Amino acid sequence: MHIIWMIIIGGVAGALAKLIMPGKDPGGIIVTILLGIAGALIAGFLGRAIGWYNEPGEGAGLIASIGGAVLVLAVYRMVVGRKAVAR
Repeated sequence: MHIIWMIIIGGVAGALAKLIMPGKDPGGIIVTILLGIAGALIAGFLGRAIGWYNEPGEGAGLIASIGGAVLVLAVYRMVVGRKAVAR
């Protein structure tokens, strides 16, 4: 059940991250969901490292997941942008 919630929150976080950072990105809804899930995982990992989430298995909230998704989207654009310039 935890995985299903992570996918749902990740999809919402990815969609909101795209609204925060509009622009052309390769990929569609699947890439958006994957970026959101990656953002949620990064936010959860950083939150546990900082001490925000103390219980085992406690994931990041929606706002932290959106922040993580924005971070992942920015890195994704930098990497994809460099590949496009190199061609």
